[in-house]
Amino acid sequence: MIDKPITLAITGASGAPYALRLLQCLVAAKCTVNVLVSKAAQVVLATETSLKLPGTTEKMQSHLTQVFNAQEGQINVFGREQWFAPVASGSGRNGPMVVCPCSTGSLSAIATGASNNLIERAADVAIKEKRSLILVIRETPYSAIHLENMLKLANLGVTIMPASPGFYHEPKSMEDLVDFMVARILTHLGIEQELMPFWGEKNS
Repeated sequence: MIDKPITLAITGASGAPYALRLLQCLVAAKCTVNVLVSKAAQVVLATETSLKLPGTTEKMQSHLTQVFNAQEGQINVFGREQWFAPVASGSGRNGPMVVCPCSTGSLSAIATGASNNLIERAADVAIKEKRSLILVIRETPYSAIHLENMLKLANLGVTIMPASPGFYHEPKSMEDLVDFMVARILTHLGIEQELMPFWGEKNS
């Protein structure tokens, strides 16, 4: 497995299928994944997908490990106030972080350095340690507040990647649209992907 784990934070914005597909691909790529799930995200996951997560982090970790056929210890789930989690400190063994989907509430908290829960703190750590941080924003339309927060973070080196799938690959299903975004995320993480061809390349 990849030495430095990837942190996947799932917030309460619409777009749960993006998060689950991304987690599936990260596991398949033999990444170790630290998963942070907000309470609102649990509601959205149950609404938009067939995945029903258990209430405790231990049971959630076991369930996700089983669902995604992960190796033992490959998926690690941490609670919102688990301050001794590796992602809570710059001294932890951490790699890139993706917030997918990222609500505009989480965007605001990250932009102001609120650190009121583990997702916000992990993002704050990623920024201060100058590690890769990708925010997959899901909202429409954007208000001036949202845009100001995105610009502030972009100027700090955060990758702002709105959940805006393209259509030039002629998608035939919702899964194709999801894969478009997940492929873009994987590429930015430096992980090989075969979900869709790169621009200028055709499917073999």
